[in-house]
Amino acid sequence: MTQYLLAVYGDEAEFASVTPEDMQRLYRQVDEFNAELRASGSWVFANGLHPSSTATVVRATDGSVVTTDGPYLETTEKLGGFWIIEVPDIDAALDWAAKGSKACEGPVEVRPFQDEPV
Repeated sequence: MTQYLLAVYGDEAEFASVTPEDMQRLYRQVDEFNAELRASGSWVFANGLHPSSTATVVRATDGSVVTTDGPYLETTEKLGGFWIIEVPDIDAALDWAAKGSKACEGPVEVRPFQDEPV
């Protein structure tokens, strides 16, 4: 079995304008997806993130550490949350990502974790 990161991206400005009713609908959809993922045995961990404005970037180079506020990249789409799943192959991960994308109504990036060296 391989672990995959399913990363949810979205436009924070658009997300901030979602009505309370639509937000509740999104929460229900994601809760249903999470329940299905848990029931399948593929669930490892998941969580949402605070807005990118709460991020701090840390760079350690040449013996010094520099911290800066905000996200590393200037882009409209930001990482908003993620799932870590464990499934047999990439096809299964892509199937879960499609369901997750439908639930959260946004794009989901799928990336495998590196194998640990033996």
